[in-house]
Amino acid sequence: MRRLYANKPDFETQFTRIVEDRRESDDSVERDVRDILERVRAGGDEALRDLTMRFDKHALTAELTSWRISADQTKAAYDFLEPEVKRALDLAAERIRAYHEGQKPEDRDYRDEKNVRLGARWSAVEAAGMYVPGGRAAYPSSLLMNAIPAKVAGVERLVVTTPTPHGEMNALMLAAAHICGVDEIWRVGGAQAVAALAYGTTRIKPVDVITGPGNAWVAEAKRQLFGVVGIDMVAGPSEILVIADEENDPDWIAADLLSQAEHDPDSQSILITDSAAYAAAVEDAVDVLLAQLSTRMTARESWENHGVVIVVEDLAAEAPALANRLAAEHVELAIADPEAMFAQIKHAGSVFLGRNTPEAVGDYVAGPNHVLPTGRRARFASGLSVLDFMKRTSFIELDEKSLKDIGPAAAALAEVEGLPAHARSVTVRL
Repeated sequence: MRRLYANKPDFETQFTRIVEDRRESDDSVERDVRDILERVRAGGDEALRDLTMRFDKHALTAELTSWRISADQTKAAYDFLEPEVKRALDLAAERIRAYHEGQKPEDRDYRDEKNVRLGARWSAVEAAGMYVPGGRAAYPSSLLMNAIPAKVAGVERLVVTTPTPHGEMNALMLAAAHICGVDEIWRVGGAQAVAALAYGTTRIKPVDVITGPGNAWVAEAKRQLFGVVGIDMVAGPSEILVIADEENDPDWIAADLLSQAEHDPDSQSILITDSAAYAAAVEDAVDVLLAQLSTRMTARESWENHGVVIVVEDLAAEAPALANRLAAEHVELAIADPEAMFAQIKHAGSVFLGRNTPEAVGDYVAGPNHVLPTGRRARFASGLSVLDFMKRTSFIELDEKSLKDIGPAAAALAEVEGLPAHARSVTVRL
């Protein structure tokens, strides 16, 4: 963990290194993924069999049950949930669905002053694929966050691929799939699953958009296949930036920082505060909590290698500019007047306002999507939404009079661009 002081001469140099630290996959991952994609493209189901046995030790046999999880299995998983867990998943799904319903765009259809009819029609993609990490580390919340916006958008065919290492299926993930109304679940994981969704195989028909979290190989596969299919984003390791004054309980802020550190050794947790004494108190609280976590190995590696504490002199004056340079996935404003600082935050995946709004609530039940841009991509990208599963088709309609009004200008521009057939297609009608 690094402690930086904004008033030190070397602060700018050290902070710039943090901003530019990518923490993402290396060239060897890129090469491995390229090979896997080509194998699946050429070999289809046979390649999936070989790769699934190699990486997951799961045999894809002639039996459909070895390939696909049925709707009966997902319903049974939901029915056998403990009541408290069932209520929690249902509440999360209800709130996520309600929030995303408000994102559906409206069609446009109007005539301008020249009587030209203009507009746009929104429609859902026909098929969407979701990658869901499998085995014991599956996250049902991620399935809810990916599948529900697709269903709200109106996607007709919703396909999930998930690894089942040694044949093991995660009951919580199956229950979440039942809640979301997933149409197909295939027992395939890794970059090979992303390839199958993009290219299609004999068994798995291709989709139009692929979303969902995964390891470095999954993320790289999505990056390489963008253009063959649409993707949500190329996500890197998780990030949290907490801006906190000394009025916060150090234990609260320590837990917030470690909530992302426990995801991945390459996750990044950053605290900005205006009190060196408070910074030390939070660091002590982190050490105490690390000893108690079942995820302490991962969280400790993340905190020790990528954790940062920054002490500034004036939180309100200095923190927003630092936050905008970091453009973090999650930003907590644990201060007395979060609204004033929020107005100055230009780049963030999601912002959590006030001392009683931990980022973890956003991961599960608040409603907004927790699939968010990482690696400073919040400068130009947004979190997953209904729009990721929709496309807009514009339309134009002219009558004889409106063509006479605006057509000559179109023909003139075509001529100066050296495209006479464009011009002729207009003038022949005049």
